[in-house]
Amino acid sequence: MTPTPDPADRVLARASLAEGNPTGWFEQLYTAAARGEAEVPWTRGAPNPDLAAWVRPGAGRALVVGSALGDDAELLSAAGWTVTAFDVAPSAVQAARARFPKSTVDYVVADLLNPPGEWHHAFDLVVEIINIQAMPRDFRAAAITSLAGFLAPGGTALVSEVAEENVAPEPGPPWPFSRAEVESVAQDGVRLVSLETIRDGVRYWATFTR
Repeated sequence: MTPTPDPADRVLARASLAEGNPTGWFEQLYTAAARGEAEVPWTRGAPNPDLAAWVRPGAGRALVVGSALGDDAELLSAAGWTVTAFDVAPSAVQAARARFPKSTVDYVVADLLNPPGEWHHAFDLVVEIINIQAMPRDFRAAAITSLAGFLAPGGTALVSEVAEENVAPEPGPPWPFSRAEVESVAQDGVRLVSLETIRDGVRYWATFTR
């Protein structure tokens, strides 16, 4: 029997990591998808349903981490938040702008491992849903430190990742999170408010505040 080839995201991720570049494969994947040569597995043309179930009326500035094609950012914008949404892949940012040409969302290219300094403690809502798990664990601590640093005093951070304890091990990406790794967002004055498993235990859903 001929083995099933690995999906493009895993092939590109392995090649990028071999070059010492933990995030370069995102742009490669989006450009390959634009040519019809690959699929971006986390884009479904609709907001994340867990975020849609949580969403609150806007009360300040929101930051969407790894904004992809913009669905989550637009959901928050429609609820009244002033939204900044970033992705490390320029092609993803361009595609989001093209999908929502009249949007008030500020779509920008940025790297979670080296974010703009003016974002420090700047956002009342920070949303991270299944992005950091696409980075190998060697880079995870730095990414989580950046994530915690975005949150303003009194703000809320939402973090959702695949739960390592409740899924069968597979070659990444993604590289699922342990409970302790999710809890580690509580640093630099950030504290955990709640942590639960959703989707029959497959994902973590955590809220934090500063």
